[in-house]
Amino acid sequence: MDSTTSSKTSVGPLQGLRIVEFAGIGPGPFAGMMLADMGADVIVVDRAADMDKAAQYPRAAMNRGKRSIALDLKSEAGRADAWALIESADALIEGFRPGVMERLGFGPEAVAARHPKLVYGRVTGWGQTGPLAQAAGHDINYVALTGVLSTSCRPGEAPVIPPTMVGDMAGGAMFLAFGVVCALLEAQKSGRGQVVDAAMIDGVTAMSGLIHQMRGTGFWSDRPEKNLFANSAPFYEVFECADAQHITLGAIEPQFYAELLKRLELDDVSPAGQYDHRAWPALKARVAAKIKIRTRAEWQALLEGSDVCFAPVLSLAEASEHPHNLARGLFVAVNGQRQPAPAPRLSRTPARAPSPGALCGEHTEEILAELAAKKPND
Repeated sequence: MDSTTSSKTSVGPLQGLRIVEFAGIGPGPFAGMMLADMGADVIVVDRAADMDKAAQYPRAAMNRGKRSIALDLKSEAGRADAWALIESADALIEGFRPGVMERLGFGPEAVAARHPKLVYGRVTGWGQTGPLAQAAGHDINYVALTGVLSTSCRPGEAPVIPPTMVGDMAGGAMFLAFGVVCALLEAQKSGRGQVVDAAMIDGVTAMSGLIHQMRGTGFWSDRPEKNLFANSAPFYEVFECADAQHITLGAIEPQFYAELLKRLELDDVSPAGQYDHRAWPALKARVAAKIKIRTRAEWQALLEGSDVCFAPVLSLAEASEHPHNLARGLFVAVNGQRQPAPAPRLSRTPARAPSPGALCGEHTEEILAELAAKKPND
């Protein structure tokens, strides 16, 4: 189903809130998209210089549901318009290196002096403070410094590089969006804004809380050959099928493990020895040989929907066609492009249907007219 709902016909729990997003890349735009999906009026401040490339400027998925105003922040008129926009907003989000917004003249202190209730959201890799604050970095670096990358080791192999979703989107954008909403709720009570310092290293570290808990109780081992989550266990792994496709098994709990042994016809294996890591290599080889006999589709027919904790490894294209994902409406078509649907799902005030991403400066005149209409009469 193609979604073409206009951003102006907003619904969702954040309807009535205005968020100013200074154009950037990665986690900032994604956080803005999440807020826009939930009904906020997200206005992207683009560079006026990019208007020359407006015809080639893509309707990016992360700009869906937003509006764009193109301003020259080096000019008096452009800065005045930017201030008028900020003063009309509930929150501002930006993803530059520490100090960039201050040099532009729109840092937190300058903004608070003119709009004390505004929530100021900032997302960086290393954070606003600390010895690495000014250093360049990317997702892989942030995940490495938190210790989380080390958890992806196979025995005797280097850690596996995770997709950029882990640091940028999960550790950065989602914590920025969460922090902004928390601060907006508090501002409704106190009448005062505050700065949200969303660092990717902070978010990724927070997400590793369960691992630290398991490590503290001895359930998590730093030695991959003893760690069931580190591609060592025969019941928690990715296996290749007869057609060179792959499936996943995750039968951690004893009752699920017993069901897996039954369905794989490994009747001579005792479920009681599930966590004897010394037996894992030999048993894993047997499981791998079993899986290799049938195709992925055959294993789906045998195991999908059962309690063995099974799922096929699907490509991005295949994922959009899986019956469960179709039933959930996991993907939507926006302007002819497949995109993930908004999440999470709310029962009474659901997210709005995604609209095509805003073009650079597409709503400049519209937004300036709105700001002019709100100015008090001289």
